[in-house]
Parts: sequence; C-alpha cells; structure tokens
Amino acid sequence: MNPKDERRDRPVDLERARLWLSGHGLSHVPATPLLARRLAARQSSRLAGQILLAAFIIALALVYSTNLPAEAATEAPYENGALPFLAGVVAIFVLAQASLDRRVRRIDRQVGAELPRRAAHLTRPSWRTVLGWPRAALTAGTFVGAIALTAGALASPAPGVRYAATILLIGLFGVAAVMLVQLRHVLTHPAVADDEATLHADAVLRAEDAREIATPTMVWCLPWGIPAAAVTDGTLAWWTTAWIALVVLGVVSLAAITFRSARTGNAPHRPPVDS
Repeated sequence: MNPKDERRDRPVDLERARLWLSGHGLSHVPATPLLARRLAARQSSRLAGQILLAAFIIALALVYSTNLPAEAATEAPYENGALPFLAGVVAIFVLAQASLDRRVRRIDRQVGAELPRRAAHLTRPSWRTVLGWPRAALTAGTFVGAIALTAGALASPAPGVRYAATILLIGLFGVAAVMLVQLRHVLTHPAVADDEATLHADAVLRAEDAREIATPTMVWCLPWGIPAAAVTDGTLAWWTTAWIALVVLGVVSLAAITFRSARTGNAPHRPPVDS
C-alpha cells in the first residue's frame, strides 16, 4: 500500500465520516473510505478558502491604503495604475478559488471511478431543492443591497469615497463570479453513490456544499474602505449605518433560516435511484 492510500484510510478521516453521517441522520449508512476522502477534501479546501479570503481582504486593504487620492485632486485618482492592479488581485482570487473547487471535484471524480457501480438521480437536483428559497433570497438580497449601497457611494463628491467604492464594487463582482461558478459545479456534477443510501448521503453533501458556498460571509467582510473614507469625509454617515443594518439583518436572517432548518429537518428528500 502506498502512502497516499494509507492517508486516504486514516482512522481520523473515517471517524469524521461517521460523525458527519450521524449528525445528518444517516447512521444507517456505512462510513466508507471513499466518503472519508470526500469530506477530508472539503475540510482542507474550506480551510484554504478561509485563508484565501483573509489574503484577498488584506490585498484590497493594501491597494486602498497605499493609493489614497489627495483630497484636493480634481482628476481621476486612478492614474497610478491602482485599478488594473486591483483587477489582477481579483483575477488571482477567482482563479485560486476555482482551483480549490476543481480539487474537490477531481477527488469526487476519482472516488466515483472506484465505485463498483454508479447510482444517479432520475432528475437533476435543482437549486430550489439543493439550496432552498430562503438561502437563495438571503444571498441575492445581500448582493443586491451591497451593490446598491456601493453604487450610491459612487455619487459622493469626495474622491476618497469614490475610490473606495470603486474598489469595493470590483471586489463584490469578483466574489459573485466565484460563487456562481461554484454553485454551478455543485448543481451539475454527477452523484457519487452506488446505492440508495449513499445517493441520499450524496444529496445531503451536495446541499451542504451549496449552503456553505452561498453564505455571504465575504460580502459582510468587504466594506472596510468606504467607512474609513466616510469617517474622514463626514458625508456618508448614512452609508455606514445602512451597511451595518444590512449585515445585522443578514446575520439574523441566516440564524433564523438555520434554526428553522434544524427544527424541521430541512434536508434533501431521499431521491429515487437509477443505477
């Protein structure tokens, strides 16, 4: 047995799989090394994604703080190439996040290739059953609200506020692009299962992936620039208040959705099998 195989069958990974199955009401499904590999890949990718998120926000902050325009500037404060550099930072973030996503999908394909047979959903799972209306509405509403507030800040006469709003708007569109690509992969990738029980487990894992991706945590973390500019300029106190209200409303809504899901057992229904 080579080292990779030993790593795949580590007891800690199998125990994680057993706990995951038990926590989702699937104690009757065996914790196989294949499921353990899928869960381990997701754990490591999510950790890397959180580190990537922190690095992305720090990079945006550095771009903003090192390229602040002069208050008296009458020309566009972007002649020093800050915006092209920012576009490159966003592109690197999108590509890095996509690489993490591809790694998870690659391991899923490898696991699927090792199955003795393949089970499949009779109909492709839709975003309504995988993500659900409440979470989809929360995510869409958060992005719409954030973009609307940022667009409003672009109308400020202060160059510093417009500069921060431009950076934030580019960041928001970059985050939205990553999220849409990831959700598309979650909805379209084939099931990794060989019977009805493992197909149900795969459906639960698919829903968990989608809900993790759709949580707008990064949007809530991004608005560091405009508040700083608003405090300096003194003209956008309403913007800071509105953004805080957007974040608080989003967090409360997410908590209510999560609590309701836990009480009602809101998980994908056991799917019909086509094997």
